[in-house]
Amino acid sequence: MTSLFYLLVILAIQAPLQTTERATERETVILSCKYDSQARNLQWYRQYPGSRPEFLLLVYESNSVLHAEPPFPRLNASVNKEGKWVYLEISSVAVTDSALYYCALEPTVER
Repeated sequence: MTSLFYLLVILAIQAPLQTTERATERETVILSCKYDSQARNLQWYRQYPGSRPEFLLLVYESNSVLHAEPPFPRLNASVNKEGKWVYLEISSVAVTDSALYYCALEPTVER
């Protein structure tokens, strides 16, 4: 039996924008975030209820990705530099992926 659940995405690059993604277990989900300023890199964070945001990965405009240590193996990211979009791909999504996801131009969580 597959479960249906939601991922809440907070797009925190300029003015906060909130969207909700609906997913079924084992699907691939792609979260997107639009930015309108110059960026050498963009970061993705995840926050579970009652916890602080955790750094997931950083993606450069060249589309090279720097993963957190230890990495989250089901996550990947890319950038569309011309359209100014950044994407977070979550493969084989699970109920445990239900969280707030943040994209940011500057690091916002200290390690």
